[in-house]
Amino acid sequence: MPEAPEITQMRQNCDNREYVLKTVNENGKLLEFAADRFHDDREIVLDAVKNNPEALEFAGNDLRKDREIVYESVSKLGWTYCYVDESLKEDKDLLLAGLEKSGQILYFASEHMRDDKDVVLKAIDNKPIIVKYASKRLRNDIDVGVAVMNKNKKCFKFLEPELQKNEKIQEIKNAE
Repeated sequence: MPEAPEITQMRQNCDNREYVLKTVNENGKLLEFAADRFHDDREIVLDAVKNNPEALEFAGNDLRKDREIVYESVSKLGWTYCYVDESLKEDKDLLLAGLEKSGQILYFASEHMRDDKDVVLKAIDNKPIIVKYASKRLRNDIDVGVAVMNKNKKCFKFLEPELQKNEKIQEIKNAE
C-alpha cells in the first residue's frame, strides 16, 4: 500500500522548519515524520499537540516534562498520560484533567496518586474496574467501595476482604 501523500511530503521536507510548523498545525500527528530535532522544538510540538493531542507521543523527552504541552494533550485525550514524564506524575491537577477523559490512566499514575482519594474517586467514576490499581488503603475505604459498587458490582472482587464484609457493601452487592 503506498504511503499517504502528506507523509511523503513531510519526509521530503522534514528538515524545513517553516514547512514542519505549517504542516503540524494542519495535522499534528505528522510530527512523527519531522526531523528528530523538531521533536524537541517547543513551538512545533505545542502546535502539533494543539492540533492533535496524540502528537505527544512524538515529543522529545524534555518536552514530555513541559506541563503546558502535556496538559494540552492529556486534558483533551486522557490516555496520552502514558507519555508523561515521571517528573509530572505527582501533578494532581494534570492527572485529574486526564481522568475526566479516561479513568484508565490511573494505571500510569504514581503510587502516591493511586493513594489519593479524590484521584481514585474520579478514576472509578469514569472507569470503575480501574479500582484494582488503587492503593490497598483505598480499596479498603468505605467511600471508594460504595462509589465503585454503585457503578459496577463486578468490581466487588477488587475490594479488600475486610471491606467486602462491610454491611453496606454487602447490601449493594446483593441488591437487585
